[in-house]
Amino acid sequence: MNQKITTLIHKLESHNMAGYFVNTPEELLLLIKELIPNGSSVGSGDSVTLEDTGVFEYLRNGDYNFYDKFASDLTKEQKRDIYLRNFTADTFISSANAITIDGAIFNIDGNGSRVAPILYGPKQVIIIIGINKITDDLDSAIKRTRQIAAPLDAKRLGKNTPCTSLGHCIDCKHKERICNDFVLITGQFVKDRIKVIILNENVGY
Repeated sequence: MNQKITTLIHKLESHNMAGYFVNTPEELLLLIKELIPNGSSVGSGDSVTLEDTGVFEYLRNGDYNFYDKFASDLTKEQKRDIYLRNFTADTFISSANAITIDGAIFNIDGNGSRVAPILYGPKQVIIIIGINKITDDLDSAIKRTRQIAAPLDAKRLGKNTPCTSLGHCIDCKHKERICNDFVLITGQFVKDRIKVIILNENVGY
């Protein structure tokens, strides 16, 4: 663990958030097993990071009540019900678009279903990021999210926004725009409610 990661974890702790560092997805899953008790209810945000690291598969097959919103046959109302249940989950697990070296977590969301439970509701929030999402400051966090993460995510979601063809954000006003909610978290009242796990790999958008 290099000095940059050590500094980030110390900054998170100073903001009443916990920081962890793991080297591999296997270590990540072992840590998640420690942090989430068997029998817990678990909600999640949409995340390429969690998919690619095997977290979703682990939750589906584990001894958890996983609010799985990814089944292809779910109706809009069924998905909305899951979004609302996420607020009462024992644990909400997600990734983030960026995190600054001084311990601020930055996200852009389309409808708020990912960022809202991070802000309030679940007893525990676990955020998993790759080292590629660590930025020097807020300006670079916003730039990274708008110019890298958002266009890739819009393309993955099949949106027809300009960024999907241009490959970068032009601050469009398109009806399918996913850059609607800009949320910066700089601290917590409840100590260690938010736990950030840093994976020593480039993963996710």
